[in-house]
Amino acid sequence: MRAFNAELSKLFSLPGIWLAFLIGAFAPAVIATLDSTAQKEGIIAGVSTRLSEVGYIGLALGVQGVIILGVLAVSSEYLTESSESGGGNQITTSLTVVSSRFHFLLAKASAVTVISFQLCIVAILTTVSATNLILGEYAPAFESSRLIGAVCYWIFTALLAFGITVLTKNGIIPLAVLMINSSVVTVSYLLSKVTKLAFYLPDKAGLDMFMFTSDRFHTPFTGGLIMFAWVAVLFIVAAIVFHRRDVTS
Repeated sequence: MRAFNAELSKLFSLPGIWLAFLIGAFAPAVIATLDSTAQKEGIIAGVSTRLSEVGYIGLALGVQGVIILGVLAVSSEYLTESSESGGGNQITTSLTVVSSRFHFLLAKASAVTVISFQLCIVAILTTVSATNLILGEYAPAFESSRLIGAVCYWIFTALLAFGITVLTKNGIIPLAVLMINSSVVTVSYLLSKVTKLAFYLPDKAGLDMFMFTSDRFHTPFTGGLIMFAWVAVLFIVAAIVFHRRDVTS
């Protein structure tokens, strides 16, 4: 528990974490507002074919905040400290305090999970409010089961960013890959037009937990199970690599 509290404290001390909070809390609402405004006329006329996606599209595309969170949680450990502090890396100090590398990773991943959960709840509140404000009585009902799926999607996405950063020791690669792939036209979506195997990629499967689109391939439970499996395997691989790695290299 002490290691977990220490990781929470470290995360909140990072300057970049407030950007993650700002984006995570309000980007989904902004996206949902733009989408609701664009569809409002069609929804009122009863001809919109995307009513079930309104609002939820913001939660699908607005995960950049937790991506930044997952990346920062790890990449900050490899930043070079000031000369007054010896010019080393934070990771050396962290592993001096927490001798077990597995417990260190677990505490850090738990901190990312808790903050991602809370951030998603805030995002849901702002997104639902924005959608209801634009569409009023025409706003779709936000089902609890789908919102739970969105929360899981955010947490799993943050942990994927976390695991990839553990492997790369650098935030640039996971940020670039995951931010681009969480945009409007994702790599997974393009691949799904070529092969059905793309539907088993983590982001594509994870979206099926709450995005009820016409091309949905999995049930919400199956989609969540597939994304969880990706996270679990990635975490195991990252833990093995981290355990064997010379942190000073």
